[in-house]
Amino acid sequence: MKKALLLMTAAILITITGLAGCGNQETANQTSGQAAKNIKQEITTNLAGEPYTLDPAFASDTTSFWVIDHLYEGLYTYDKKGNIVEGAASKIETSDDGKTYTFTIRDGAKWSNGDKVTAKDFEYSWKRVLNPATGAYDASSMYYIKGAEAYNTGKGNVEDVGIKAVDDQTLVVELSSPLKFFPKIMMSEAYLPVNPKVVEANKNWAAEAAGIVTNGAYTVKDWKHDAELSLTKSKTYWNAKKITMNDIHFKMVADATTYYQMFKTGELDLIKQLPIDSIEQEKSNAEFVSHPQFSVYTYTFNVNEKPFNNKKIRQAFSYAIDRKAITESVSKAGEIPAYGYVPNGVKTDSGKDFRDEAPKYYPFDPKKAKQLLKEGLEEEGLAELPAVTFKYNTADNHKKIVEALQEMLKQNLGVEVKLENQEWKTFIDTFKQKNFQAARMGWVGDFLDPIGVLHHYTSTDSNNFTSWSNSEYDALIEQATIEQDEAKRYELLHQAEDILMEELPILPIYYQAQNALVSKKFEGIRFAELSEPDLRFAKKISE
Repeated sequence: MKKALLLMTAAILITITGLAGCGNQETANQTSGQAAKNIKQEITTNLAGEPYTLDPAFASDTTSFWVIDHLYEGLYTYDKKGNIVEGAASKIETSDDGKTYTFTIRDGAKWSNGDKVTAKDFEYSWKRVLNPATGAYDASSMYYIKGAEAYNTGKGNVEDVGIKAVDDQTLVVELSSPLKFFPKIMMSEAYLPVNPKVVEANKNWAAEAAGIVTNGAYTVKDWKHDAELSLTKSKTYWNAKKITMNDIHFKMVADATTYYQMFKTGELDLIKQLPIDSIEQEKSNAEFVSHPQFSVYTYTFNVNEKPFNNKKIRQAFSYAIDRKAITESVSKAGEIPAYGYVPNGVKTDSGKDFRDEAPKYYPFDPKKAKQLLKEGLEEEGLAELPAVTFKYNTADNHKKIVEALQEMLKQNLGVEVKLENQEWKTFIDTFKQKNFQAARMGWVGDFLDPIGVLHHYTSTDSNNFTSWSNSEYDALIEQATIEQDEAKRYELLHQAEDILMEELPILPIYYQAQNALVSKKFEGIRFAELSEPDLRFAKKISE
């Protein structure tokens, strides 16, 4: 996922800078210079639900990530323009062969309880993620490190893992192979540190505000479960002077109509996803912000659950879906129909977008869908397909989309699809336990590269909840990871996507876009392809 080291730049789509040109002259004047000293620098937004966890080792969802990314800081971080820059590390060096990284922890880096941030904290945190007894969510994101996969899968020892704190300030990391995009990989939440003393003293340290100790821009001020979570700027953060937003309040309102009205009445300053029915009317609003994300909205098949153990039945479902109709008539939020898995946004060495170089998989074709379903049923010895269940998490937008899928599959295949919704935390557990035939999920790339999403479906990846495994696919992703010739690397990735789309353990629906409303009272909020809105450098410029 992610010689002095040349730091890489993330592709940033838009930063809210006072929404220039959209307000009146008085507002425009206010955006210049420092915000008035008497304006309280706080912002209120909406998580839409309780975060699954605030422990980076176990987080798997964007709801949790949005909070976590404001609480902790890795060796790299994003600056206000979205560039990947030094974070908790002040100096990074690479060996001539590109396999060894040496990080120097910066002077002045501290935990919110006053402890000094050390290289040993990172060694502890990363090995905690890799420890099979921990059961961390995204341990596979560290498999690029020497000995990491063997240790995590019980085939090796922790002593052989290439993560060593030489002293309090020096961390040496050895990779299995040279990796150009290792800094991008390290932006994964799995690479964030936790305080060893805190973790060891209380196994439930991350469950309540009082127990959470952070090294990033913010600390947890208050946590009223299922209602509100408040952050306040950390007094010990080494770069606190550059953090302009003092307090962040996250509400937890799931109903889209309710949180939309809360924005309209001023109870919320930012909502990051509009109700579907309000998008058209808000497009001309000066507070409207829309941008694509490097993410794909899918339904995940459990290939161990009938009838989706049959590839032809999975393919039949895909041909029966009119993705263009969904994006134009249902979601209506600027999404792009997904006729493949890798989203738009990656320019290859040819100058073209990776997506444009690939074929158009599964165009809407009801006739072909019916033929494939017939063949699949014959292979399974079935006269007709029993009702199947699609699970999704409670949200107005998801409900409308799955109801459209339900109707299309009924009309085009004669299939009865039952719908089951669950609240977010329950749904995440259901998904991780693979307790579904088909379930909604959206995947944001770990970094802006086809591997950032394609690696989710390798056999050992912790994001693969399909039960699908393919050795040829695994080999192609492994080859592409270490291939230094970019043209060859992209060709390997195209071959891998061919296999993924042929086998179809997932059902891509569309490439996502974020449609937000941001109060004109604020500037400096950064929206990006790979993350939720960055509020650290936001400013409130008027009351």
